[in-house]
Amino acid sequence: MSNPVTFELIKTCKQSGARLGVVHTPHGDIPTPIYMPVGTQATVKAMTPREMTEIGTKIMLSNTYHLHLRPGEELVKEAGGIHKFMSWDKPVLTDSGGFQVFSLAALRKITEEGVSFRSHLDGSKRFISPEVSMDIQMALGSDIAMAFDVCSPYPCDHRTAEEAMHRTHRWAERCKKHHTREDQALFGIVQGAFYDDLRIESAKTLADMDFPGYGIGGLSVGEPKPIMYDMLEKIEPYMPKNKPRYLMGVGTPDCFLEGVLRGVDMFDCVLATRIARNGTCFTKNGRLVIRNATYAHDFGPIEEGCDCYACQNFSRAYIRHLFKAQEITGGRLASIHNLRFLIRMMEEIRQAILEDRFLDYRKSFYENYDMTRNF
Repeated sequence: MSNPVTFELIKTCKQSGARLGVVHTPHGDIPTPIYMPVGTQATVKAMTPREMTEIGTKIMLSNTYHLHLRPGEELVKEAGGIHKFMSWDKPVLTDSGGFQVFSLAALRKITEEGVSFRSHLDGSKRFISPEVSMDIQMALGSDIAMAFDVCSPYPCDHRTAEEAMHRTHRWAERCKKHHTREDQALFGIVQGAFYDDLRIESAKTLADMDFPGYGIGGLSVGEPKPIMYDMLEKIEPYMPKNKPRYLMGVGTPDCFLEGVLRGVDMFDCVLATRIARNGTCFTKNGRLVIRNATYAHDFGPIEEGCDCYACQNFSRAYIRHLFKAQEITGGRLASIHNLRFLIRMMEEIRQAILEDRFLDYRKSFYENYDMTRNF
């Protein structure tokens, strides 16, 4: 069976080694490096698909665990699949549900067969195995499905991390064997916690399984960022050059820069919309909390030079007023800005790689960005 999703490496930056490419999917091409907004419940919170298109979104994520619980994958399948269900005609990636189940902690039990857990919605008993995860994702009909994996906590001892990694590998084999949907690609996920030997072993093992793409999981789970960057450096030589690399759950500007520098092609995170709903915005100078009183009489945009709808039409004073008045439009405008900020940043990164000046771009970004106002 030929892969419905392929990766084309267009250029490697001479200055940095950062990668420029395209992921080809049944619902369109995805330029990389790319930020992928997260639509947990088949919607990016506070945003419509038309707005997502207007800000330049090329691919969205949806959440296998949440859609399995509500409304159920069979209803989505009956609607014609995830694209028709949420009226989105561009690529969709679904996660495996592994991280969400991992996050349930006291509510779940992991065995070799799979994970038993209780729904966070109604307490009902549920079970997801590699095979069940594949069935759910095949019913949803995303362009890219993720293998069901075991995410180790931070910190954890070597034995715990090794056991989780080997189980992840066994589950990856089961996912690959059970996955049969021909218009959907299945990506493997590298694990190994924060141990060099395990990360390298996992990267090699999964590369031998010949998936069309690879997630890098189990990072951004509470560890200091330098540890995450070190793990990326350690595994980069062992990741297939002709396959996309997806750093899972990472979504701050500095992490984008450092991930791209270390060969990452794809990123996702809910942070942009989560902080927007609380009145916090991304800017090139760092975090801006628009609820603060200092902006009550500030009639400039969230960020000078930003091309998003919010910045082109509304002032900080007005958006702050919306938040203080508890009007939902405030969260919507902040979401539009934050998403567009990250998407535009990736556009700038791709152009810098194309012109062999990514290190210059990175240096310039950090010169303006106040890391004390980071996330």
